[in-house]
Amino acid sequence: MRHQITAVEPRSVAQRSGLRAGDYLLSLNGEPVLDEIDYQALIADSRVQALIERDGVQMTIDIRKQEGEPLGLHFAGTMALSPRTCHNNCIFCFIAQMPPNRRDTLYVKDDDWRYSLMMGNFVTLTNVNEQEFERIIRRKASPLYISVHTTNPQLRCRMMNNRFAGDIMQKLTRLKDAGIKFHCQIVVCPGWNDGAELMRTLHDLRSLAPAAQTVAMVPVGLTRFREGLTPLRPFTPEEARGLLEMIAPFQQECRQTLGTTFAFPSDEFFCQAGMPIPCEEWYEDFPQIENGVGLMRRFESELEEAERFEKNWGQEEPVQPKTYVIPTGRSIAPHMQRWADRFAPKGVTVRVIPVINHFFGETVTVTGLLTGGDLLAALTPQAVAGADEVLLCTVTLRHERDLFLDDMHIDEFRARAPLPVRLTGCDGQAFYDALRGRFDED
Repeated sequence: MRHQITAVEPRSVAQRSGLRAGDYLLSLNGEPVLDEIDYQALIADSRVQALIERDGVQMTIDIRKQEGEPLGLHFAGTMALSPRTCHNNCIFCFIAQMPPNRRDTLYVKDDDWRYSLMMGNFVTLTNVNEQEFERIIRRKASPLYISVHTTNPQLRCRMMNNRFAGDIMQKLTRLKDAGIKFHCQIVVCPGWNDGAELMRTLHDLRSLAPAAQTVAMVPVGLTRFREGLTPLRPFTPEEARGLLEMIAPFQQECRQTLGTTFAFPSDEFFCQAGMPIPCEEWYEDFPQIENGVGLMRRFESELEEAERFEKNWGQEEPVQPKTYVIPTGRSIAPHMQRWADRFAPKGVTVRVIPVINHFFGETVTVTGLLTGGDLLAALTPQAVAGADEVLLCTVTLRHERDLFLDDMHIDEFRARAPLPVRLTGCDGQAFYDALRGRFDED
């Protein structure tokens, strides 16, 4: 594949080596360049040989640079990664439970190992053929983030509705033998891959350590849009508690033999079980924070750090008395109220409102899946009585901070809200600042 160079950065390695805009890159170090993954891997060394085409003539350019130093080239769209779609029809797939007629990006089912390497997306490896698997190994694509769900071959085929999904242990073993590390994910479904099946999976994955770095367990998320789908149910509080108690000896054994807890339940399990969140040290370096493992603990730790900083540096300033209303998902609401009561400055009152998710269904209890309509419905006259402003976490909005999941625009939400709305970030420092009237949008 040939890639047209659209720009060369001034004073870059590429410019010093004689590369020009309009040249076509044909290969690097004698290897074809399929995409950004190949390009980044092949330019990493201190000596790079580029085969280019200029005005219809091929030429080789030898490049010397610091190891890891970028070339300074920009390319046309042929180098970009176009997400590869999922070949599975998992019984727990959240996208299959989405309501119809929403924005297109909500229905993208990506399953691309390249995005796993670059962005930490979880992939199943079921759409990776032998040629691509060899490329993973050749490019030393590490670490990867892999959705395992179960190591029982027959059960994995059933859960993913893919008769080719049962070879996950063979694939993971090949990755281990090639020196590639990976983090694993298990979406746990009651009656399917919990109990003895879960313990089998954990023991199998532990046998692949240290290549297998961690395993995250996440409870299945269910919406009300499941007509025609495999019957599933959420965990009961007793089942969530039982799961945490069941894996505790395994975690202790891993700490003794591997030096790591290895298997980490997501925060949702602790919320469902009504059990306290473990201490910060228990989460080690938060390796699966994006999977909801330790988010609550890190949030509280960030609040504590923000408080220590202000006290140590004497930056506490008088705060105008105010009453805030904070609508949140039901699972985190009691914790949010506890944090607000503990960290709000004198004169500031916080009222946390647990919001029922009518849009997706009442079994969905996380803040990030609340819609504009459900948030407005929760801001009743009784809920906002005597309050001054609404604090709204930006996790309810897409990255651009403009649309909720029901496609309501933030401007419409502000216009319909009974109080002025202030947006606050998702970390503890942002919440600490918001309680003191400091906002990024100011």
